[in-house]
Amino acid sequence: MSKKVFLMRRADLAEGQVKKVTTPDGCPVAVYNLEGRFYATHDVCTHATASLSEGEIIDGDVIACPVHDGHFHIPTGQAMAFPCTVDLRTYRVMEEGDEIHADLDGESDAATSAI
Repeated sequence: MSKKVFLMRRADLAEGQVKKVTTPDGCPVAVYNLEGRFYATHDVCTHATASLSEGEIIDGDVIACPVHDGHFHIPTGQAMAFPCTVDLRTYRVMEEGDEIHADLDGESDAATSAI
């Protein structure tokens, strides 16, 4: 079973940008547009309470936490730099026309294939 939620329209997020979306049930989601492909992760850093959507995308597919500069690989959620050691929750993204949706019960395709 999936918990599909609407996140945004494609035009709402430029390439190379990240934006926070709060779902109707209050879940903070960071949505990323990486070269026209959309990804979604939990917006809260696993190391400290910080909004990853306020961080910077580096190296094309890594988000840097704005508080302690820990890094996560956006497609898989893998913690990549100290002080972050716990992987980030990812969500499966579904693109339907110009709408971007996420399955809050499903991991991203990249995260499941990395297991």
